[in-house]
Formats: sequence, C-alpha cells, structure tokens
Amino acid sequence: MVTSGLHFAESPATGPDGQLYVSDFYAHELLQVDPRSFAVTVAARVPGQPSGMGWLPDGTHLVVSMRDKRVLAVGADGSTQCYADLGRLARGAANDMFVDSAGRAWVGTFGFDFYAELAAHPEADPLFGPEANPPTAEIIAVTGAGRAGIAATGLRFPNGTAQLTDGTLVVAETAGACLTGFTIAGNAALTQRRTVIDLSSAGVGGEPIRPDGICVDAEDGVWVSDPAGGRVVRFDVTRGVATDAVATSQPCFAVGFTGAGAQTLVCCTAQTSNPNIAARERTGRLETVRVAVPGRQA
Repeated sequence: MVTSGLHFAESPATGPDGQLYVSDFYAHELLQVDPRSFAVTVAARVPGQPSGMGWLPDGTHLVVSMRDKRVLAVGADGSTQCYADLGRLARGAANDMFVDSAGRAWVGTFGFDFYAELAAHPEADPLFGPEANPPTAEIIAVTGAGRAGIAATGLRFPNGTAQLTDGTLVVAETAGACLTGFTIAGNAALTQRRTVIDLSSAGVGGEPIRPDGICVDAEDGVWVSDPAGGRVVRFDVTRGVATDAVATSQPCFAVGFTGAGAQTLVCCTAQTSNPNIAARERTGRLETVRVAVPGRQA
C-alpha cells in the first residue's frame, strides 16, 4: 500500500507532466499524485463527481463530471469549464473515458439511474452482485470542439477503456463479463464489434470476472481489475489467456501505469464501490507493484 485515506479512487492516468492523476469519486476531487513520493495534492474540485480522464494533444486535461453528464477541461490553476455536454445523450451517469492521440474521446454511460436505485435499495449491488443485470448502455464520442454523438450502443455497462497498438479500442463490459473490441471509424463511431476476451469463467473459482478499469502494456497485454477476486489479471489478447495476476488487499476497481519506464502498476482499491459506504468511509487506497512489461500511455 502506498496511499490510503481516500474515499474511492478511480481512473489512474499519467499526464504529460509525468504526474499520476486519479479521481476520488466521493471526495469530489481530481488528485495529483507524485509518482516518486506518492504525495497527494488536489488538482481540481469536481462537484459533479469526477471519473475518467485524458489529455488533448495540446495538453488540455479533460475529466468526466459524472452526475451532471459533462466533460470538463481543467486549468493549471484548478479551474474547470465545460468542454462537452453529454446530457441529451447519456442515460444515467457518465463514467470512464479514453482520449486518443488525435484528441478524440469516448465516454461510457451507466444506462440507468444507479444512484436512484441505491437510494431505494441501500444494500444493493447493481453492478457486481450475483443478480446484477443492468440495462444496456451507450458509448459517447466527443470530437473537435466538444461535439458529442453516440458511438456505440447495446453495451452491458461499458467501463474501463484502452487502445491496442493496432488501433482497436477495448472496452470492459462489467455486466457482460468480457472485453469488447471496436474498430474506430473516421467519424469516431465504433464499428466491427467483437469479443477480445471472454471473462465469463475467468474468475478465481471459474466464476465470471466483472471487469472495471483496464490498462494496456507495451506488449498489448490488457491488465483487468477484478473487484470480486481482489486482484488484477493480465490477459494476452493474441492467445486469449491470462498470463499474470496481482493480488490486492481489498477489491480493485481500476488500474494504470506510472513512474519511470511506466513499470509501476497502480491499483485503485476500496472496501466497496457502494456510495452509501464509500462516501462515508475512507477505505480507498492506491496499491502499487513493479511489473516486468512496462505500461503504454495513450
């Protein structure tokens, strides 16, 4: 364990400045983390709840504001302004995001009102529970000066997103228990949908892995957070097999690379993703491990 005392850390990503950034959902803070000392400072406050992030080619830092369904541009002084409004397109909260080297962004959506469901049933687990069966959801593409449109439909809770060296966009479908690949069309639409890794029996005891955050290393290995298994699993997408696993002290909900040579895997862990608990308790941690294959940044 490197850093503790967070509520619920998500979407770890290394910025152009070499610093690690994470979103702490229920502190409503975008955090900057020194990759050497792991000292934490608040880079920006996001009242609408921060999630996925990325950077435009000019260095502009983007972060998803979940509850008000916007993508924000973050200034060096911590100020924020709306880059894209997803309100007319997103069903339920906006969530994870991937920004490619051309500045195109893809944002996953919940597809249902997760927070209203939890308000009505505080002990429910509508994503990772054994009876979880949320409706399908969309991925929204954001291009140019914040223009937004539907890129793909029918996903079973699109979550962590990363890109392989051949350009394939890989999306973790939490409720679908799979990694899904897309070809990116010229208009940023996602086409040629296919299953990259079937996770329906990849759990510790042969149960499904319901993946959350993912990241990709220099050999196109996809590191998949496995909250129920309390671990991260690396999959070779060419052979379709698991090659490595890293145990975490508690459920892991997101992963990313940081540090010199990008050989430090950062695991975002917490007791639970249930906001009725995570917003109240500070069980969130950043846990790290050195891995043999360095990570590949976007």
